[in-house]
Parts: sequence; C-alpha cells; structure tokens
Amino acid sequence: MSCPENAFSLILVDSVKTVGDPLREAESRDELFASTRWTMVLGAGDSATASADAVSALSELCQIYWRPLYAFLRKQGYGPEDAQDLAQGFFADLIKTRTYARADREKGRFRSFLLGALKHFIADVRDRGQALKRGGGMILVNLDDKAIAEAEAQIARATNWQADYVYDREWAACLLRQALDRLAQECALAGKGELFSYLKPYLAATEESVIPYEEMARRSQRPVATLRSDVARLRKRYRLILREEVGGTVIETAEVDDELRHLCRVLVVT
Repeated sequence: MSCPENAFSLILVDSVKTVGDPLREAESRDELFASTRWTMVLGAGDSATASADAVSALSELCQIYWRPLYAFLRKQGYGPEDAQDLAQGFFADLIKTRTYARADREKGRFRSFLLGALKHFIADVRDRGQALKRGGGMILVNLDDKAIAEAEAQIARATNWQADYVYDREWAACLLRQALDRLAQECALAGKGELFSYLKPYLAATEESVIPYEEMARRSQRPVATLRSDVARLRKRYRLILREEVGGTVIETAEVDDELRHLCRVLVVT
C-alpha cells in the first residue's frame, strides 16, 4: 500500500505480516488481547440472557467505538447531547434486545454491522417518537470531555463529508488508537514505558514533524543509531498489532489488506 503522508500513515503504509517483537513479550501476553470484536459480540450472544460478561463486553465495545457512532450521529444533524444519548442508548439497546445475538459474521465487516444496527436503532427511536434517556437508563461508559472535544473538532473539519464517510474515518482512527494503546501496554509490561514515551511521536507522525533524533538522543541518553533501531522495531510491532485489530473486524484474514487500504484512503482525504 502507499498513501500520502498523514498522522499515523507510517503505520498504515506497507503494513507487514511478519512478527516483529521488540519487547520479547511472552506468547501468553498476547492472549490478553486475543478476543476480537466479532468474538466479543458473538460470545455475548451465546447465553440466553444478557449476562454480566455480555454487559462487560458490550461496555468495552462502547468505550472503543462510541466516537465513530457519535461522529455519524452529529453529521446526521443531532446535537452533541442527543448524539451522546443515542450512542449510549444504542449499546444499551444491544444488551436489552440482544441484537448482537443475531449478528452474522458471514454477512459483513464489523464496522458495517455496527453502523447498520445503529441506523435501525435510530429509525426505531424515531418511530417511537420518544425522548431517549442517557444510555437508556444504563451508563455503559462515561464519555470523556476531551475525547468529545476532539471528535467535535474532527466533525467541524468534515463539512463536505457524508455521515457514512465520517464514520469510517473515525473508525480508522479508533483502530489506530487501539493499536497504539496495546503497544504502550506492551512497553509498560516490559519495563520500557519511559522509552515508549520518547519514541511515540515517531510512530504517530512523519519524522519531519518531530524532534530530530539527535535531540531525542540527548534527552533519552541513547545513541542515535539505537533510537532509530528502536523506532524501526516499534513501527514493525505497531503494524502487526494494527493488522490484528483489523483482523478482528473482518470475515477472512485475506480481507485485512483491503480493509487497511480502505482505512488509509479515508484517513488521508482532506
């Protein structure tokens, strides 16, 4: 793949399939992140009722994906508070109606399932003609003011974009944030959290827009050549994690590259 330079595009470009593990974490550590988006949803639908595990799983999905849904709702004309109510209420409705139990992984990608389910939920709320209580009376996550402000800034820049496109763009950003968070956790577990804080800017932007390696070498007290090697290894691991995150949202492994290309396209268009 190739695409113009953009925030995080270094991770999307030439996404690799080989394992590059700069932290030498144990294989069992990856099991902490083994559950995919589809397995979370389908696993939640295995029981006859909305179990505590189902609520926990869907709360996690809400934490991850409320921003794409929120952005979509805002582009559909809902105000900030109504969009928050609907996003929270949508996930609460998934638990109440067990829509997730009827999800068919074979019928599409997870982002398509989630957006389609949201559209049905909106139509149902509109048909009922009733005001929706925040989260349908169930607060799954407390929406962060900073994250809302960031989402609003993105929406403000998306004046000429359709709601579905804004949703896909924010979905891509969510996957990238998830991958970066996982990498940060791995570094912390390996006792390299401080090093990660030094190297993170080189993962999330082009080298021209960050502190020169010579200056960072002085701050971190590491040779320039070592820093470059550290960054190369972390980028490789970041790409692998991103592939795993994307792999959890598609039907077949072969679709990962197509999905990565799609994410690249929606991120770079201005």
